[in-house]
Amino acid sequence: MLRCREISEQASDHIDGRLSAGARMQMAMHLLMCGRCRSFMRQMRLTVAALRARDEESLSAGRAAELASAAMVASRISDEKED
Repeated sequence: MLRCREISEQASDHIDGRLSAGARMQMAMHLLMCGRCRSFMRQMRLTVAALRARDEESLSAGRAAELASAAMVASRISDEKED
């Protein structure tokens, strides 16, 4: 089974659909059992969505602050996993 560090390393590839079927299955199994990684992936999806939306339209100040906060939470979760 994947470790938390591997989840954080493969998060972008997973969100972008670049993982093999086997790697997606391993990630899904880990995410079923690990709430911290589920939170991390949720925050990563928000961050990616924000970056994509930025290219399509400008963000309101409130939405930008919300997304910045989500990115900070994702960063803290990732830092905690390194310890």
